[in-house]
Amino acid sequence: MENHNSILAENGNGAVSEQGRSALIFLGTGCSSALPNTMCLLQPSDPPCQVCFPALSIPPNLNPNYRCNTSLLIDHCEGDGKHSYILIDVGKTFREQILRWFTFHKIPRVDSIILTHEHADAVLGLDDIRAVQPYSATNDIDPTPIFLSQFAMESISTKFPYLVQKKLKEGQEVRRVAQLDWKIIEEDCDKPFVASGLKFVPLPVMHGEDYVCLGFLFGEKCRVAYISDVSRIPPTTEYVISKSGAGQLDLLILDTLYKDGCHNTHFCFPQTLEAVKRLCPKQALLIGMTHEFDHHKDNEFLAEWSKREGIPVQLSHDGLRIPIDL
Repeated sequence: MENHNSILAENGNGAVSEQGRSALIFLGTGCSSALPNTMCLLQPSDPPCQVCFPALSIPPNLNPNYRCNTSLLIDHCEGDGKHSYILIDVGKTFREQILRWFTFHKIPRVDSIILTHEHADAVLGLDDIRAVQPYSATNDIDPTPIFLSQFAMESISTKFPYLVQKKLKEGQEVRRVAQLDWKIIEEDCDKPFVASGLKFVPLPVMHGEDYVCLGFLFGEKCRVAYISDVSRIPPTTEYVISKSGAGQLDLLILDTLYKDGCHNTHFCFPQTLEAVKRLCPKQALLIGMTHEFDHHKDNEFLAEWSKREGIPVQLSHDGLRIPIDL
């Protein structure tokens, strides 16, 4: 637990430059509607919400309860010292994440994109990918590879037809939009793929019993699993990421929506902690929180839980950067 806490302390309030090392950067750690919850500001309760209301007076970079849509940036440093930047999910708040965290952590571009699913909080920022691509009025640039399931591809083709490359009709104007190279991946733990030199294993999970979402396992020196939207982990996926199965994770990044009860499409706190105990990673960070979670108070609770259970667990926060060897 001491080592985990030192990571959080070192990276919570300042950018860190480690040229020869990879890092995980949490661009967003909130639910689909993001935080603050707008109704807490438009129609404040008496007393006002102690998680959302301070957003009016505390700058977001100093407020760990200010949460954008869940998104992870992997700064992958290869053996030759070259850095590649792999983005998991591009939600509704992506432009804000660029302005806040790309500039803060000096992220110059995006080399590859991976999508967990095609819901709004994972894909509605796709148009803004052009903001991190070289400028070309005629779209004469190398497209950014984007990895996604066939189901997500079909949905996005409807949502963003102008982002899916098609032959221009005669007389049709070229418009400057994000240039993307769509690559279909399978919803299968046995069908890994490589993005910007890093191997990823798809982790199919249920996001409601009628919908499959993908998490991802990556890293050889350190095994990391990222599961942002989950209500149930099927046995085949659980085997791949559990200590009693294919091997212990070094870090589990896991969904938790509400503090109490249960939800039909997401883990809530009780289910998240049960899953952590069952999977038994070396440490875990939680994402996807609503305004029921107060970063400081609930991390105090988790510190006690971690001592008792022997697994370090904390709530993550937007802007958190964790150096890691992948």
